[in-house]
Amino acid sequence: MTKDRIYLSPPHMSGLEQQFVQEAFESGWIAPLGPQVEAFEQEFAEKVGAKYALALSAGTAAIHLALIHLDVGPGDEVVVSTLTFAASANPVVYLGGRPVFVDSERTSWNMDPNLLEDLLRHKARQGKLPKAVIVVHLYGQAANLDAILDICNRYGVPLIEDAAEALGATYKGRSPGTFGLAGIFSFNGNKIITTSGGGMLVSNDAELIAHARKLATQAREPAPHYEHKEIGYNYRLSNILAAIGRGQLRVLDERVRRKREIFAHYRRALGDLPGLEFMPEAPWGRANRWLTVITIDPHQFGATREDVRLALEAENIEARPVWKPMHLQPVYHDCEIVGGKVAEDLFVNGLCLPSGTTMEETDLARVSAIVRKTSTHSLL
Repeated sequence: MTKDRIYLSPPHMSGLEQQFVQEAFESGWIAPLGPQVEAFEQEFAEKVGAKYALALSAGTAAIHLALIHLDVGPGDEVVVSTLTFAASANPVVYLGGRPVFVDSERTSWNMDPNLLEDLLRHKARQGKLPKAVIVVHLYGQAANLDAILDICNRYGVPLIEDAAEALGATYKGRSPGTFGLAGIFSFNGNKIITTSGGGMLVSNDAELIAHARKLATQAREPAPHYEHKEIGYNYRLSNILAAIGRGQLRVLDERVRRKREIFAHYRRALGDLPGLEFMPEAPWGRANRWLTVITIDPHQFGATREDVRLALEAENIEARPVWKPMHLQPVYHDCEIVGGKVAEDLFVNGLCLPSGTTMEETDLARVSAIVRKTSTHSLL
C-alpha cells in the first residue's frame, strides 16, 4: 500500500477562516469588494508596517499594476532578480518591456548589489536607465535592502519588492516589501498564508495605491455611467477570499515559528552529512523559512540533487529543484543577464524539502531518513 503523499508545502487552515467567511455570507457581500476586503487590507497594512494595502487577485497582478503606475511600456527595461519564479518577470513583458536579469550573491541567494550597481552605472553611461528594479526576497529571506536601495536612489530608479515568499520575514526588524516604492505579496495555495489565490500590493505612496485601485476595477472613472480613460483590469480580491485571508493572517506568527522549527529539525537530522548545506540566513534579518532549501555537492555527498529528489519521489514525497533562473528559461533566452553563475549553481545543486506546517515529526523523520540513505557517505 502506498504511503500518504507528503507535499512540498500544502495549505494549512487555522480554524478561524470559517468565522469570517460566515460573516461575509451574512452581510450579503459575495462578489469582489466588501467589508472583509477593507478589513483585510487594513489589518495586512498594520501587520507589515505599510501605510496602504490593496487586495488583489494575485501577486502577479500587484507587480503588473505597480509597473503600469511607473509608465513601463514598449522597449523599456526593468531589472529583475534572475533566481525567481517567472511571475516576477512576466508583467514586464505584458507591457512590452524587456527584463534585464541580475545574478544572486551567496549570503542570501538574492540579487547581488555589486552587480546591480555595475549594471546601473553602465546603463547611465548609455543614457538608458531602467524604469524600475524588481528585487525578489527568495524563499522567505530578505535581500540586502540597504545596499540595493542606496544604489536605486543614487540612480533615481524606483524599487519594487517581490515579497511573495517573504511574509513574516524581517530585515533589520521591519517587513520586507515595505522599503521600496511598492511591495507585493502572494496568497497562493503554497504560501505561508493562503486565500487559495490572491495577492496584496502595499506602499506608503497614496497616489500609487489610488491609481492601482482604479486600474484593478476596470479603470472606471467617477461618473454615474461607465466611463473609461485608461485600460483597466479585473484584479480585485473577492470578499470571500479576503475573509479567508483575515483568518490566516491571525496565525502568521505561529506559521513562521513552525516553519523555522521544521528547518531546525532538518538541520539537526542532516547537518552532519558531507556535501549537504542549508540556505544561509543573512545577518541583516530573520527568514521565515517558507521552504527548507538545501544544496548538495555530488562529489562530497555521493549523489546528486536529482538522485535525492527521485529517491523522495519513489516514496511518494514531493521535493523540487530550486527555481530555474530566468536567463535559462527558453522564453527569456535573448534577455540580458549580468552574472548568472551563482544562480545556475544553486539551480543545479539546490533542492526544496517538504516544509508544510501540517507535517508531523514522523513525516520529517521519514524525509530525513531517505535523504541520509541516498548519500553514499552517510554516517549511518
